[in-house]
Amino acid sequence: MPMTADLHALSKLPRDEAFRQWLGLPGEWVEEPNVRRGGESGVKRLLTTDGKVLYRKQQIAHTYRSLRHPFGYPTSMREASVLRDFAALKVIVPVVVYSDCRKISGTWHSLLVTQALDGFSSLEDCYARGDHQQWGEALHRRIVHEVGRTQARFNRARWQHGCLRMKHLFVRLQDDNVEIATLDLEKTRQRITALYAARHDISQLRRHTDWSDELWQCYLQGYAETFGPAFKDI
Repeated sequence: MPMTADLHALSKLPRDEAFRQWLGLPGEWVEEPNVRRGGESGVKRLLTTDGKVLYRKQQIAHTYRSLRHPFGYPTSMREASVLRDFAALKVIVPVVVYSDCRKISGTWHSLLVTQALDGFSSLEDCYARGDHQQWGEALHRRIVHEVGRTQARFNRARWQHGCLRMKHLFVRLQDDNVEIATLDLEKTRQRITALYAARHDISQLRRHTDWSDELWQCYLQGYAETFGPAFKDI
């Protein structure tokens, strides 16, 4: 069995064999399997043959229910769909490399493989390391402003992250560019209105940040610029 993922070779395999090969690739646990939603979910770090880092979420009987799937369907399959929808909105998220599921002896098994976000670091880690003290006020404001713009981009499309924290917002600084990525979309839902999604995520983020009033206004300014005139009703 290969120790690294040969993406070209894996893409040529029949569906059942591809699932078996992806599941069999060895890796390092970055999130030990835990029991949630009546099932098991964990994440391993893998390497490709050309040295890239991937993350494989593997789940057993870890499902959600909806009108479309009243008897349950793997949560990772919904997450894969949301990742693709966010990417279409120009929101930076991990690229989906592979996703599939199947029932084995009546139990759902699923895999979601994504690319690592090279060069990005969570805002939680940035603040813990004291990076913000090196950024200076102007760059710090730009980063927070871009967080608002990024969040508004998916809220405007009626997507509600549902669990927004500093650990889910990642930043990459390259030359004069500030890029914000969003992770952990397992709980993301599309709500009835954009305002509903916006109110929930803004309120939740505010409860879990200790930004100054000045930084919070920078965030709201970026948010309003992207969300549009309806922002006044939030």
